[in-house]
Amino acid sequence: MTAPRDREKLLDIRNLEVHFETRRGIARAVNDVDLTLYRGERFGLVGESGSGKTTLILALLRMIKPPGQIAGGSALMDDTDLLQLNPEEVRQMRLQRIAMVPQGAMNSLNPVVRIGKQMILTMREHGVEGDKKSLQQRVGKLLEIVDLKPEVARLYPHELSGGMKQRACIAMAVSLNPQLILADEPTSALDVVVQRQIMQMLRDLQQQLDATVLLVGHDMGLMAQFAERVGIMYGGKLVEVGSVEEIFRNPIHPYTRLLISSIPSFDTKGEFKGIPGVGLSLLNSPSGCLFHPRCPQAMEACSHREPQLLEIESGRQASCLLFEEEDHAPTA
Repeated sequence: MTAPRDREKLLDIRNLEVHFETRRGIARAVNDVDLTLYRGERFGLVGESGSGKTTLILALLRMIKPPGQIAGGSALMDDTDLLQLNPEEVRQMRLQRIAMVPQGAMNSLNPVVRIGKQMILTMREHGVEGDKKSLQQRVGKLLEIVDLKPEVARLYPHELSGGMKQRACIAMAVSLNPQLILADEPTSALDVVVQRQIMQMLRDLQQQLDATVLLVGHDMGLMAQFAERVGIMYGGKLVEVGSVEEIFRNPIHPYTRLLISSIPSFDTKGEFKGIPGVGLSLLNSPSGCLFHPRCPQAMEACSHREPQLLEIESGRQASCLLFEEEDHAPTA
């Protein structure tokens, strides 16, 4: 894999904050996140449910609705701050520069409109011109790209299988050759055989378009097969970033280690163990390191000192006081 520093930056996220105001207080769903994505890479964002993964990509698309709000930060894409665009600029940015493959294809397709008509309406809404025949031909080619027959354009969503609906959503997402594709657990409702087919197709499309894919999920096995780099999120924060090989061969953050150790293995037999403790409450977050109440390597300082995301080595970052205390350097 080409080293990230040798690639051109596509998206530079700095100090991103997304808050949800509730009667009990403010929930910081995305908490001071810094992340850089490079052109033509496949990046996986992993973490438990509620860690802020989906909220982060919705913020990039400016789809955070009240009581949520983007409370701070920037997201520079080709020197344009996505978080400062006006509503019309946001509409133009979607699909043309950034597209999303949703988690639930059935929920994103109009059940009473044929697939082809939905695709044509989407393209026209984003400035694609042409007569009906030329647009129908374009729809047919897009469907073929995702291994669907052109005849699928005449069908309604309920006439398609789950995998076919997801392929139709992907065809719609790449219809204007976006630079960045946000995939929010695109295979969560599919069986394992179809999952592999969808991910292989998404990988092929990414390479053909030379696009960047940000894949959100909690399936570590899927990330190992698809991503080049991986970011681990906990409690709205990034706690570790590195190449997929480094993350799986030598996870260095305690939370990442526990995630990796929870993956079943055919090579070794052992007792299944989850991560100790209960999930983090964003309304009642602990002081210091957010993970310290569940961390088997927690030190006294972890309860009152907040760790920073530091570069441990080239291309490898981690947020843990173990790396700020020379006497407590972790071993592989």
